[in-house]
Amino acid sequence: HWGLLLSFFLMVVAPVTATGVYLWGVAVDQYSSITGFIVRQDEGQQAAELFSGLSALTGGGGTASDSDILYEYIRSQAMIRAVAEDVDLTGHYTAPFDADPVFALWPGPTIEDLERYWQRIVRVNYDRGSGLIEVRVLAFEPEVAQAISRSLLDHSQGLVNSLNAQARTDAMQFAQRELDRAAGEVATARAALTEYRTLTQIVDPEADIQGRMVVVNNLQQQLAEALIALDLLAESTSEGDPRLRQAERRIAVIEDRLAIEREAVSEGGNDRAGGEEYAEIIARFEGLMAEREYAEMSYQAAQVAFDLARDKANRQSRYLATYIEPTLAERAEFPKRPTIFALVAGVVLLSWAVMVLIFYSIRDRG
Repeated sequence: HWGLLLSFFLMVVAPVTATGVYLWGVAVDQYSSITGFIVRQDEGQQAAELFSGLSALTGGGGTASDSDILYEYIRSQAMIRAVAEDVDLTGHYTAPFDADPVFALWPGPTIEDLERYWQRIVRVNYDRGSGLIEVRVLAFEPEVAQAISRSLLDHSQGLVNSLNAQARTDAMQFAQRELDRAAGEVATARAALTEYRTLTQIVDPEADIQGRMVVVNNLQQQLAEALIALDLLAESTSEGDPRLRQAERRIAVIEDRLAIEREAVSEGGNDRAGGEEYAEIIARFEGLMAEREYAEMSYQAAQVAFDLARDKANRQSRYLATYIEPTLAERAEFPKRPTIFALVAGVVLLSWAVMVLIFYSIRDRG
């Protein structure tokens, strides 16, 4: 069993001892700074957007989506470059490399190296259900950790502001396009109605036909009076009386005019409407009037949407609500020496036990 004891010393005792010596004797203390925030949207703006149907075109109700964007932004190269302009990340994290090569950043890193290291020193906890984002930043000095946390918070607010600006621009552009389209439809509908009125020389076909019916009724009344007058004259005069011929000519003229007016009422005035009957003229007018009214209603709705979009553009609908300001650590909490030591000890002990079992299993079979 001397081999077993030797293997235990080499595979368990030596690595665990080296890990303990490094953690408590070599590893440089790290300080943490915590900040927490959430992307919120103005409730009044949400109600207005739901009422007006603007939420789809303005990205309204997108708190969770905005938080997803912010979560990815915090972990991206863009955030690293932005924070690096405020804090010397490379200089700070490479400074203790000679003393602590495990937890420090190697000198001369590329942006890709810094991005991988960023995932170790910036730990983001994102609750997708509530949209809460909590960020823990590790650094070798508490002031640097707080400075990075503050810079990260400021640039996150900048991203939210840019989302606001983009949403305002998109909303205004969409609303303006809809308003211009609605205005064009109103102009087209009014022009079509005016053109048809010019063609038919009728402003209101219903009023026009009512006027013609008045003429027909008057002619019918005059015709009845002329016939009565003719009958009375025939009873009191002889057949050669010139007054009879004059009364008959008057009746003939009234009958001709009545026939013309009745034909105009029934056929709609072939000389003005291209042969259309009044029923067709009225149907066409009603269609054009309906198109104009619909276009005007659409224009009013587009005007309301444009006013709401303009009001939204003058307000900040999204904002970053910070519920934890960047903290300043008073003592080092990282690296988690007991936790790391226990994990290393457990892994190497388990590995050694598995190898021993495999060795004895092979030996017994042999």
